[in-house]
Amino acid sequence: MDRRSLLAALLASAATPLLAGVPPALMLANVYRPGLPLADYWVSEKMDGVRGYWDGRALWTRGGEKVHAPAWFTKDWPAVPLDGELWAGRGQFAKAASTVRQQVPNEQAWRGLRFMVFDLPGHGGPFNERLAVLNGLLSKLDSPYARPVAQSRVASHEALMKLLQSTVHAGGEGLMLHRGGSLYKAERNDDLLKLKLHEDADARVVGHLPGQGKYAGMLGALLVETPDGRRFRIGSGLSDAQRRHPPAVGTWISYRLRGTHDSGLPRFATFLRERPDLGP
Repeated sequence: MDRRSLLAALLASAATPLLAGVPPALMLANVYRPGLPLADYWVSEKMDGVRGYWDGRALWTRGGEKVHAPAWFTKDWPAVPLDGELWAGRGQFAKAASTVRQQVPNEQAWRGLRFMVFDLPGHGGPFNERLAVLNGLLSKLDSPYARPVAQSRVASHEALMKLLQSTVHAGGEGLMLHRGGSLYKAERNDDLLKLKLHEDADARVVGHLPGQGKYAGMLGALLVETPDGRRFRIGSGLSDAQRRHPPAVGTWISYRLRGTHDSGLPRFATFLRERPDLGP
């Protein structure tokens, strides 16, 4: 057995099926900042889709909900954990999220999705090794629906920002940076970084605040809570339709911000979109 086959066999033995309602242990990203040693990182496009986790047998969302994909979509996928994005194309997040949420799969809609794979959670080596094994596994897969995310290197911060501008200009969401020497850790750290033209974050809706004036009888603002327990209001960025039928309490949303105050609360928070893929 050659080295690649041995690694694939070791990966297969590490696949453990998940339980419904239990979020997978995923590696999460910090925000990129200038001054980091870019020579240590791989760079890829940040796919604007739904985070997906293949446990070797089934697909799951980041929130731990089972994804009811058609059998042909995952046919012959390797029996190893795969971390990636269920992606319908640039600027098509709503389409991807709607397709993934359906309990009875819409087969025509699923044919427009791809599982863009960027990591092997079950592999014990550094990302440089995981990337080589991942590309080898998927290159042998006779399926158009699981594809590796293209990774490249950049020489400088200026080159990185130029790549960001061209990616966004072409309709992309941003970039991801992955440190080549890092192990897969189910935590948020600088081994994985995200870079966008505009900073955003996620929060959970915990209340609806009534509107006044022209918004009387509708939503005035969402009361939301960050993962670390901070609460604040978001009243900007909501359409009239969303004010009439606001995101339900318990729903996760994304919001745009311009940095944070000394208290840690966001500055100029603006509603961006609902995040049904994050679960309850």
